[in-house]
Amino acid sequence: MYRKMIHAAVMATLLAVSATPALARQAPASTAQPVAVSVDKARIDAALKAMVDSGRAVGVSALVWQDGRERYFGTAGMADREAGKPMRRDTLVQIYSMTKPVTGVALMQLWEQGRFGLDDPLSRYLPKFADIRVIDGQGGTRPPARPILIRDILRHTAGFSYGMRDTAADAAFKTVDPLGLRNDLTEFGHRLAKVPLLYDPGERWSYSAAVDVQALLVETLSGQPFEAYVKVHILDPLGMKETAWTQPETAFPRLAAVYNKGSDGKLAKEDAAETRRMNFDPTRRMTMGGAGLVASIDDYARFSRMLLGGGSLDGVKILNPSTVRLMATDHLDARVTDRWWLPSKGSVGFGFDFAVRIKQPQTPEENRGALGEFFWDGRDSTLFWVDPVNRLTAVFFVQTFPFDGTLHHDLRAAVYGRDYLGPKGD
Repeated sequence: MYRKMIHAAVMATLLAVSATPALARQAPASTAQPVAVSVDKARIDAALKAMVDSGRAVGVSALVWQDGRERYFGTAGMADREAGKPMRRDTLVQIYSMTKPVTGVALMQLWEQGRFGLDDPLSRYLPKFADIRVIDGQGGTRPPARPILIRDILRHTAGFSYGMRDTAADAAFKTVDPLGLRNDLTEFGHRLAKVPLLYDPGERWSYSAAVDVQALLVETLSGQPFEAYVKVHILDPLGMKETAWTQPETAFPRLAAVYNKGSDGKLAKEDAAETRRMNFDPTRRMTMGGAGLVASIDDYARFSRMLLGGGSLDGVKILNPSTVRLMATDHLDARVTDRWWLPSKGSVGFGFDFAVRIKQPQTPEENRGALGEFFWDGRDSTLFWVDPVNRLTAVFFVQTFPFDGTLHHDLRAAVYGRDYLGPKGD
């Protein structure tokens, strides 16, 4: 089950806010003095090779774009070790939660059109959530202190579950199985609305099915199936020709195998039937907002380059620059101190479907990065980030499960240098 896979990955990585959200804190990347980062091909090559040689990955690839041109592309290892297929530029991977920023862009396109307000109650557009309850910690439920706002589903403060914890809400989530692949988004919404919230909206940051709710909202507001909307309004305009939830059978030979780390620390290939479930099964009805896309590294780099370009790429406008800045701004009130495993990502806050760096790296163990960068990753250890200060974006592909953050640490150290701190900020 997908929820079980997410649970394992999140576990491996490791007050209340008023009804009117506090002003978001913008990382002042635009005012910081640019710090020159020189992309060192040999250093990145060595880092990728070490990932494979150490047994942490079977195959990896990385692409770095800076100052308007490609500065690095390289691979190491195998996309399918047993079949003898090397990792190549045209290899496809399942990017899991790197789907989330794509969904956020889709929803914010509709916001730019005035189709909703960020502080509108979610139930204004999805009435099924009007009567949602909150677990009370005493074996029962109660009404929430305030409604879920659309802003909450963008920043993971709605209170929804993902079936990851040992609570009554998580037990209910597992029972109703809203993200079951035989459900469509409408059925997902009906089922999720029956699951009580973990906490009052706005109280805490908690990774959840909120981005799948974003997908349902896109579908509802646009009148188009979510998958079709994203293809027409994001993927096709950006020339992301191979990125999709539903993949043709002809694409399967280029799909990288998933490798699961066993108790002995060794990586074993996932069964092909499991790998096929999310993208090659004709009985699948679910198009998740929070996962499910398969992409090539060049396709996803076009998406990240669009974000680096303030919402446009090669003359094609996807979002306004101000909207990209809004999404890449920390929207967590300082009173939101319970942030589950988000601090494991470093000195970050959270914007709309992105983590946002708000301080320099605080320890040698923390990932290197620049103030104002925004990023997210995927269940099988994939990663991308956008660094406006250094006019740089990077995409990293791998299929290692559970999530292995050491791969990200080593790639970033190779891109920036291990001592890089960047602008200071707060």
